Amino acid sequence: MAPRVVQIITGAALAAFVIAPLVVVWLNAGSAARFGPAEWAALRFTLMQAALSAALSVLLAIPLARALARSRFWGRDVTIMLLGAPFILPVLVAVLGLIAVFGQNGLLNDGLRALGFEPLSIYGLQGVLLAHVFFNLPLATRMILLGWMSLPAERIRLGQSLGLGAMARFYLIEWPMIRRILPSAFAVIFVICLSSFAVALTLGGGPKATTIELAIYQAFRFEFDFATAALLGLVQLVLSVTAAALALWLAGHDRLGIGLDRPAPLALRPLLQRFLDMVVIGCAVVFLVLPLALLCIKGAGGLADLGTPVWFAALRSIALALGSTALCLCFALPLATRWGEVIATLGIAVSPLVLGTGLFLIVRPYVNPFDVALGVTLCVNALMSLPFALRILRPEVQAVEQNFSRLSSALGLGLWGRFRWVMLPRLRRPL
Repeated sequence: MAPRVVQIITGAALAAFVIAPLVVVWLNAGSAARFGPAEWAALRFTLMQAALSAALSVLLAIPLARALARSRFWGRDVTIMLLGAPFILPVLVAVLGLIAVFGQNGLLNDGLRALGFEPLSIYGLQGVLLAHVFFNLPLATRMILLGWMSLPAERIRLGQSLGLGAMARFYLIEWPMIRRILPSAFAVIFVICLSSFAVALTLGGGPKATTIELAIYQAFRFEFDFATAALLGLVQLVLSVTAAALALWLAGHDRLGIGLDRPAPLALRPLLQRFLDMVVIGCAVVFLVLPLALLCIKGAGGLADLGTPVWFAALRSIALALGSTALCLCFALPLATRWGEVIATLGIAVSPLVLGTGLFLIVRPYVNPFDVALGVTLCVNALMSLPFALRILRPEVQAVEQNFSRLSSALGLGLWGRFRWVMLPRLRRPL
């Protein structure tokens, strides 16, 4: 683990990058902030949809991650990779795919009409929840799946030798891991849904589905009310940090010992259990891949018509993604602690609209904001990816520190030796 001074400097730099734009927006306000009935309604709806979305995502992810962890089949790795596709897609593109399946003229409603049933509406709270589960189920599944795959093989073999039944094995071996990971997964998805903008705008169905992020957009775009926008951004930031702190308090520690980094053995399972696992995986694949497949089918015909600027933009996006990934890892490794994860939550806790406006106001007196747009975009991408990287890396880093720190000190390993021979081999999979 990084020295304490590096952790403090990294955390302070991250907090300053997030809080400074919020302060600048507040200082540039020309009037007093308001928090009237419309803002209270937006706050209530935001909390409700974020809590429901996070709960549905993590509850559905548990059986899916468990099925993937204890199943071996041809194309398993490709399936896991495809399950993450919705999370990396542009929101509007994925929403179009959902509408193609669940919209008024989508596949589902066409089938319901053919069977004589009334069509279902995708617009409203149900549409917002559907879209958020579509985006966040892969994220929750990946987090929990990594926890299952990190269970030492010795625990599983010991359970098999003791003849533990399914319930005892789940309670004694699997549940401690789930209890450690679930609060953080819930908190990350809750914070993501707190800042929902495009989903609420396209599928909300009207003013009743206004989120805090939409209220911030309205304050900026239509009312030019910087004070209210900054106040709403502060409320969103406080809610997010509170959720992260509660998750940290609830998560607890895994104190069941270490293993020898060998793959866990697959237990012999009844045929019905294997069948149910494949049903769970199949339903998840259909739900997550079908909207994307329809988009690919409809858009494949126009691929050849894309002009040269589009391909150059794609190459620029790849370069930005690689740079953002490298910068994100540089921040993630020093912050791979319990409180470091709370600080990293600031990256997705702050409103993107407030962050962008504040950064614009900060750099405008010194340089042309458009000249540094790519650099700022790279930094913001790394900032917003940091909580996800830490959620994946921190359990492994913490386990290495707990299990091998004293041995490394006894062997006289320095920082580079610890990283090269102890940390890196155990971080290769999550990295």
